[in-house]
Parts: sequence; C-alpha cells; structure tokens
Amino acid sequence: MAMNVTSAVRFYVDKIVSDPKISGMKVLLLDAVTTQVVAMVYSQSQILEKEVYLVERMDADHEPMQHLKAVYFIRPTKENIQTLCAEISKPRFLEYHVFFCSICPNELLQQLAAADEHEVVRQVHEYYAEFCAVNEDFFSANCPDTLQLALPRPPAAAKKLLSRNRDAVLSVLLALKKKPSTIRYAGSSSTARELAMDISAQIQADQIFDFRRQQGPVLLILDRRDDPVTPLLSQWTYQAMVHELLGLNDNRVVLKGAPGVRKDLEEVVLSCTQDDFFAKNRFSNFGDLGVAVKNLMDEYQKATRLNENINSIEDMQAFLERYPAFRSQSLNVSKHVAVLSELARLVDVYHLLDVSQFEQELACADDHVLHYRELMEKLTSSRIKAPDKLRLAMLYALRYEDMGNLRAVKSRLLDSGLTPEKVDLLDALLQYSGNAARGPGLFGQDNLMSKLGKQITTTLQGVENVYAQHVPLMMTAVEAALKGKLKDSVYPAVGPSGGKSQEVIVFMVGGVTYEEACKVAELNASLPSGNVVLGGSFVHNSTSFLEELNLSFGPASQERGLGAFR
Repeated sequence: MAMNVTSAVRFYVDKIVSDPKISGMKVLLLDAVTTQVVAMVYSQSQILEKEVYLVERMDADHEPMQHLKAVYFIRPTKENIQTLCAEISKPRFLEYHVFFCSICPNELLQQLAAADEHEVVRQVHEYYAEFCAVNEDFFSANCPDTLQLALPRPPAAAKKLLSRNRDAVLSVLLALKKKPSTIRYAGSSSTARELAMDISAQIQADQIFDFRRQQGPVLLILDRRDDPVTPLLSQWTYQAMVHELLGLNDNRVVLKGAPGVRKDLEEVVLSCTQDDFFAKNRFSNFGDLGVAVKNLMDEYQKATRLNENINSIEDMQAFLERYPAFRSQSLNVSKHVAVLSELARLVDVYHLLDVSQFEQELACADDHVLHYRELMEKLTSSRIKAPDKLRLAMLYALRYEDMGNLRAVKSRLLDSGLTPEKVDLLDALLQYSGNAARGPGLFGQDNLMSKLGKQITTTLQGVENVYAQHVPLMMTAVEAALKGKLKDSVYPAVGPSGGKSQEVIVFMVGGVTYEEACKVAELNASLPSGNVVLGGSFVHNSTSFLEELNLSFGPASQERGLGAFR
C-alpha cells in the first residue's frame, strides 16, 4: 500500500471529530500550525458537518460555552500548554479533549495534569500530523525563513526552526507508521547532517517507532542550497504555475485585481481533496490544461441544455434535485476558467514563453558566449519585467560564476531600472549557494555537445519540451536511493547504511517546489511497487525563495542583525 500523507492526516482529523467520547456539538480549537494542517485536507463546511459548532483559534477571545465540549488539536509547545492550563483553571467549556499533533514531552503532560484542578480534561492523545499534506505524496512543514540555517553562524532562533523541521519529519514517519531502515543526508550540508542526526536520536530514544515491520523506507535529508536553480525557474504545470504566478497558499488563490474577475471568484480554492478536476489536472502542462478546461465547459453546457426542457412538475422536481450539483459544477467551471484566463494573461504580459525558453537553456546547457550575448539583450529589453531579468541574471551567475562577466551584468540590471538592493541579491545568492557553498552535481557535465543532444531530443519530442528540459537535481538522488546506489561519499548514512528499499521519504531543508513534487508524482506513477514521498520546510515559488534569500543573505540580513551580507 502506497504511503499517502493526505489520507494519514484525514484519518487523524476524522478520528478527532468523530470520537464517540465527544458526541454532540463541540468546538474545535486549533493553533496557527494545526489550522493550516486541517485546512489542507478539510473545508470549513466539511468540518461543520461533523457536529462541530465552531472552529476557532485557541488564542481567540471567546464567550463561556458551558454546554459545549472543547476539542483541542494543537502542537505540544510550552506556549500552547500555558494557554491551555490558563483555560482549564477557569473552564469556559463543559469538558476538554486534548489531541497533540506530535510527541508531547512528559514535563508538559505533567504541567497540564497539575493544572486540571476541576478535572475537566477527559482525554489526552497524540495524533501525528504536524505537517501540511499538500498532495498524496507531498508535504510541507510550512516553516518559512529556513535559509538562515545555512548561515555560518545561525542565530539562536534558528534552533527552533530546526526543531520544527525535525518534528514535521517525525510526525510524517509516525503518521505513515514507518521506521527508516536507513537515514541518509547531503554530505555537503551541515544543516542536513544536524537534522538527520537529530531525527535518528529521537527515533532511537522512543519505542513508539518500533512498528515491527521488516523493511523501512530510506529517509533522505537534502538541502535547498545544493539546488538553487529549481526555485528560480518559470513553471508550466497547473499547480506549479498557479503558485509561481498567483500564489497557492493553504489551497487558496487570490484573483482579486485580475481584469474582469467576478466578485465571487476573487478568492478561490484549489484543493486536491475537494476538487476532482484540479486533482486530475494539477500536473497537466499549460497546453493540455486549456483543452481540459474546454472539455469541462463543454460538459457543463451539455448539462445546461438537458435542464432547459422543463415541461412538467415532475421535470421541475427532477431539476431541483439536481440543482445543488448543477450549481456546484457551474462554480467549478467558472473558477477554472477564471484561473486559466489570468494565467494566460500573465504569460502574455510577462512574455514568459520567451523568458522561460532562455531559463531552460541556462539551466540545462553550457555555452557561455551565446548565453552572455542573449542575457545582455534580455536585460535591455523593455518587454521583460524586472523580476524576470533578475532571475535570468541569477541563473547566469550560478552557471558562470567563475568565468562570467558579473560586473557587466550587474551594471546592465541597474541600467534597466532594478534597485541596488535587488542587484545585490546576485552576491547574496552566490554566498548562499555558489560553487564554494553548494554540493556537487548542480550543472552535471553539460557542455556544447550535450546541448546539441538536448536540441535534437526536443525536435523529436515536440515543442513543449523546450520549456520542460530541466530535471531537478534531487531526482538523481531519489532514483539512486530506490536502487540502493547512493554514494556514501556524497550521501553519508547515520548509523548502518542499509540496503535498497522500495520506499523513500525525502525532506529538503530550506524549502521545496511544486516542480519537484510534480517529478516525484510522475516517478511514482511509473513505479510497479513502492513509492516516494517528498517534503520540505516550505513550498517555494521564486518570490518566496528570493525573499528568504534577502532576509538571510541579502541586504535585509543586516537589518536583522545577521550580518551575512558583505
């Protein structure tokens, strides 16, 4: 049975709201993290169908509701326990049922027990879901600002970030009931090593991980800094494209401000668990997506014509029975048409076909003379927007750090209207992930001959390949892990190196992308047995990646007292 993080979280949320000990009307109280966890797998209306009277943040002010039961689903943190202890010392609900989303330290349990003088706490359980299930095989710790973990001297607050990442991985392992047969990490990354060691120590110290199964998965800890190229690229599959151009946060997309968008479509939900069309087409490329949305419209129009023939009371009654589904279908069609229309508009306005083709060339082939000439032309062009010029310059800087004319590139960026603070991000990127900072293999052995080979392949396989030549570096490690061929020198093991496994759980500290999630989904679809689950600190698009880069390595890092920028 394939590992499925969405099913695991839904199972736990179902257990909580359907618990026979909490029958009747109840209030579900969440913290900032579990609010996002639940929102990724359940809509508000679906939760309210489970005899949940109200869903609220635990730190919100609320009136006494002595007739209702309180159900807490929260992280076991000192802050949350203090808030909960204050609540049960002056109880405002009939009784309390507490569910922690990860392992709760004994001292916090003792603190909670000591505060329960009124004996209103009926049960305390651990249900492991301290992560956001994005797709069936893709999760996020939803923990931003983790690029600072790559600093030579990370600030004290970074320890909390590392703990959040550790707890997310442990929670996934417990939710899937998996104990790794081996833990590997990117040998070039001290952060990946520290996280791998921490996870291993927690597993060894707690018998809860002994699931009595013969072969566990390979747990592979990677670092974003080894591949800064992937989060800088334009995207052409539905889910990834929406996140890159519009932002896809907690399954929500904001269309407010898009030309001609209806009031009821200013914020829409794109969820794999609530929208069959999105689940089916999230990995479709832009061209195929247009065809799929057209087919969706045709089906809707066909249904509309069927409903035009209302000639009797029986016809009217039959129509009204179908109306909720009919109205839902109408809204779904309108939603996807609105999203696709805005994507198409932005592709046109930003000239992304032209930009993306050059991005792919920079990412996949080595030809300095040609690339430098084309880059300088693009940086002069009034058709290309400033953020895209910066991304192109960054891709050039990463590939040609040693031989490239970066001074001329920076000068051209300034001439084209970018602020000095934005141009400084080129140096920040190289400090974070230049040749001296990242691990091996980012650009492989690409040269002019491999470029020609790729062009021939592109010609044979069709034009869309021009925009999808790039394969994230991570996939090489994933495929090697499935074959049991990870090199000890590149991906050392914590403890025994283990053999090959049909299951791999990958976690990328520093953040992961929808492009990588799409490649993992494609790989899973091709595997006869076993599967791969991918996770990361955060789901990045180019905007969030560059914001974090600025905060930890760019000019903004000085304002935070990190002193990283030089």
